[in-house]
Amino acid sequence: MKNKRPRTNQFKQAVENTPEVKNAHQEGLQAFKKDDRNKIELNNPKLCEGSVDIDTTVTTLYPQSNRWDYCLSYDGEVFFVEVHSANTSEVSTVIRKLQWLTDWLNNQAPRINALQAKRRHPFYWIQSNGFHILKTSSQFRQAIQHKIKPVAKLKL
Repeated sequence: MKNKRPRTNQFKQAVENTPEVKNAHQEGLQAFKKDDRNKIELNNPKLCEGSVDIDTTVTTLYPQSNRWDYCLSYDGEVFFVEVHSANTSEVSTVIRKLQWLTDWLNNQAPRINALQAKRRHPFYWIQSNGFHILKTSSQFRQAIQHKIKPVAKLKL
């Protein structure tokens, strides 16, 4: 029987090679605050290659910015998660957070960006206290047009 080589954790390597978050990789969903972690359901937790609390890690570098919350790697793909109140008045804030994230990924974290989910949707807005945006509203359409998927719970 051949020895299986341990699978390389590309996500962990990408994080460690991104100076602004190099020490932020956590096993599984440990980077998520407990209440936020409970909003994520993994079909197979063994496929989770770790997570990063982007917001907390870069707060001092971007104190005035609308920063995105988290990223996690699952089954070889990186997903970006924003846990935020889901009211029509917050759509523009979450869109600004996504713009910040996109700029940050392109300029500061290209190795993490290269692992961005392609088989599934990469950007999720998990509602923190119920969903108060009508699916027929212009605000909901705005979120979707910006490739932000609002969900009650992230299921991977």
